[in-house]
Amino acid sequence: MTRRVLVLGGTAEARALAAELAARGLDVTTSLAGRTRHPRLPAGEVRTGGFGGVAGLADALADADVLVDATHPFADTMTEHAAAAASLAGTPLIVLRRPGWTEGPGDRWTRVPSLTAAAAVLPAGARVLLATGRQGVAEFVDVDAWFLVRAIEAPAVLPPRSELLLARGPFALDDERTLLDRHAITVVVAKDSGGATEAKLVAARERSLPVVLVDRPPLPEDVTAVGSVDEVLERL
Repeated sequence: MTRRVLVLGGTAEARALAAELAARGLDVTTSLAGRTRHPRLPAGEVRTGGFGGVAGLADALADADVLVDATHPFADTMTEHAAAAASLAGTPLIVLRRPGWTEGPGDRWTRVPSLTAAAAVLPAGARVLLATGRQGVAEFVDVDAWFLVRAIEAPAVLPPRSELLLARGPFALDDERTLLDRHAITVVVAKDSGGATEAKLVAARERSLPVVLVDRPPLPEDVTAVGSVDEVLERL
């Protein structure tokens, strides 16, 4: 019988799952990477910082009946470590990934496999909303464009022609409309984080703006994912 669950978290889904597990009387511990200085804390016990690689995570699984990887869809290294550690420890693994976004009528999306590829397709002189978080901003420092860099915390470097906007989502549609108009944005760059329809994508569609969308990294071999908290609870 499942009583102890270790959740690799940091996402809204991880917090929702921890709340459900705690409400059902399970012993839930959520591990946060510690990259954000003031994270939103989930229910139950919280640990911060890494495990020291695959071996360290496998050792931690001695105190868990199930491992749930509910990290960000782009946290591919953590997911690889989770799969390897769960196999090493013989602990069941459930990967929770919210569904990605689907292009609809009026969208002008260009999908690319990486941030490097996103930087390569930006037209010279573009005014770019760079909404990919603080990691990976360095890929854009040599691009001939102006950037509005939006992130929760400041990146290590910024493009020479840029403005930094520190903000935490989710963002309202009216606010995104105002942001695009005020800064005369001509291109939006985002990661396919998925989930509820993103206001910035709707605002871009309304303005017929192109969106460069970075595809998610693939899951490790032989690993599949469920798309909702309810599906995780069913598995448990």
